[in-house]
Amino acid sequence: MKSLKIKRLNENAILPERASAGAAGMDLHACIPSPVTIAPRELVRIPTGLAIALPDENTVALIFARSGLGIKHGVSLSNAVGVIDSDYRGEICVGLCNVGGEPYTIEPNERIAQMVLMPVLNLPLEETDDLGETERGAGGFGSTGR
Repeated sequence: MKSLKIKRLNENAILPERASAGAAGMDLHACIPSPVTIAPRELVRIPTGLAIALPDENTVALIFARSGLGIKHGVSLSNAVGVIDSDYRGEICVGLCNVGGEPYTIEPNERIAQMVLMPVLNLPLEETDDLGETERGAGGFGSTGR
């Protein structure tokens, strides 16, 4: 059976956990010694104190924002989605930005993001002059409706 190996790099690190049985993502916690305030338009990097080893090259860990932080406080990921490749063994850090109008303070051990494990299709590339036809074709950016 495959597993996600996790290493605590800091004794205060909290292991990821799912908030409910049906949750796709595991909550990641801030592993910081004191609060960090993010001013509007500021970018910060928050450590989790954790490193992982994915089971193989066909797995990726994706880091997503927590909807409550984004909707209630304007705090989201600075890079939209974080990608942790299968060969990365360093600390998982979360880049956060404050797009809201008020400063927001991250507290030690606060849930700051969520990690979702996904399969990766490592397909060979095949250069071609013909991609085939579809009803949609090259229509994009609103071409199928509002």
